[in-house]
Amino acid sequence: MITTRMAQIGLMVLLTAGSVSAVMAGSPNDFVEKAAQGGIAEIESSKVALEKSSAADVKAFAQHMIDDHTRANQDLMGLAKKLDIDLPDVATLTAQANTEAKKMALDVRPELFDKTYADKQVKAHEKALLLFKEKAAATVDTPLKVFAEKTLPTLEMHLDMAKKLQSQHAR
Repeated sequence: MITTRMAQIGLMVLLTAGSVSAVMAGSPNDFVEKAAQGGIAEIESSKVALEKSSAADVKAFAQHMIDDHTRANQDLMGLAKKLDIDLPDVATLTAQANTEAKKMALDVRPELFDKTYADKQVKAHEKALLLFKEKAAATVDTPLKVFAEKTLPTLEMHLDMAKKLQSQHAR
């Protein structure tokens, strides 16, 4: 009786965990939208960093982010099109990200720009890692899961780089 009850509770926990996981993973459209939005924000904020920063390490990091996130977004958009997933409005996302990045640059005193940029890069990459890890952990093997798994090491490297930049520009 106790063993049967424990098995039932265990099954309920597994079923509940599966339901929560399915809700958290979101739809393919949600993943594509969030991943594209994050990638575009990285590109636009890094373009502003190229303009505003005078630090060589910040400029090198920013260019690296532009190059890697441009490639990843192109891959993502191609995959979404191939899978017949609604493509996000890239022009609108770019305009929004550009406006936010320029606003950040204007709101921050010039001597604090590099620190603020590095801090935001750490937070953005932590958020991206959560999104991509969630998709990579999905139980159903899909092309988006494969894309997330393939992209994770690069995002982890970006986070490490951003943390290093953050520590170099801490005040």
